[in-house]
Amino acid sequence: MAHEVQVIYCTQCNWLLRGAWVAQELLSTFAEELMGGGVTLTPGKGGIFEVHADGERVWSRARDGGTPDIVELKRRVRDRIAPERDLGHADRARG
Repeated sequence: MAHEVQVIYCTQCNWLLRGAWVAQELLSTFAEELMGGGVTLTPGKGGIFEVHADGERVWSRARDGGTPDIVELKRRVRDRIAPERDLGHADRARG
């Protein structure tokens, strides 16, 4: 099954580079799972920074406080699109 991730970033806050970096990290980690789906960067306004995996919001700047720690974000995306997948060091860091 092809999975899709959407990164919505605030253009007023100049968060395009942060959004692109998040997209790159997710594509690198979940290359197989995102093949045929991919990651979409979506411009927004009003301080928004959200990440959705298969339509489910997995990170929200307003709800979760700030922009995501990449290890935590990868765990949340994994839990949605590939729950059986081991993230190696990211899972061990959780303790």
